Amino acid sequence: MKKAVVILSGGMDSTTAAYIAKSEGYEIVALHFDYRQRTQKRERQAFEAICDALGVAGRYVIDLPFFEQIGASALTDRSIEVPTGGIEEGVPVTYVPFRNGIFLSIAAAVAEKEGAEALYIGVVEEDSSGYPDCREDFIAAMQRAINLGTKEETHLAIKTPLVHLKKEDIVKTAVEYEVPLELTWSCYQNEEEACGLCDSCRLRLKGFEKAGLRDKIPYRKSK
Repeated sequence: MKKAVVILSGGMDSTTAAYIAKSEGYEIVALHFDYRQRTQKRERQAFEAICDALGVAGRYVIDLPFFEQIGASALTDRSIEVPTGGIEEGVPVTYVPFRNGIFLSIAAAVAEKEGAEALYIGVVEEDSSGYPDCREDFIAAMQRAINLGTKEETHLAIKTPLVHLKKEDIVKTAVEYEVPLELTWSCYQNEEEACGLCDSCRLRLKGFEKAGLRDKIPYRKSK
């Protein structure tokens, strides 16, 4: 059976990408990163629950403490507050420097070891928070670099099934693929109840609202 490595944070986008990979006939190898993010424990819990729901046996959890060492992001540096005033212009302070580039590089190593032919990542370009490493042209460049830097018999396709969707379309797609969205976690700063105010919560809530559906995860404040 063909294999795909899926970078699975435990959020709504990566989980939907995982369900799409399964529907396309891939045996999933799930890859998760603990990088000292504020909601690391909760994201890990979501990852394990989603893997259980998908019946995924092959799971990797990679420890990346250096993101905390370099700081520069509100997700990994607790001296920088997570913005709660609405979507920022430009690249927000929740951007983790080159995170997806690093994740994809590690995923490529796992894929080469596993004999996988695809990497799935749930990046979203049009309705994201403005992260430069979510752009389609960046992903294409990474795919080329990965295939240049791996064994001759390694041919990896980086698949981004959500890259041009808006959040409401992702919610509708998730419903179509019977994704258990109640198992996912998106909040940047809380682990018990989602704050409802950070960029990620706002995008998620807006997506559910525009899709005409109710988000089942607990929120401390929804507006």
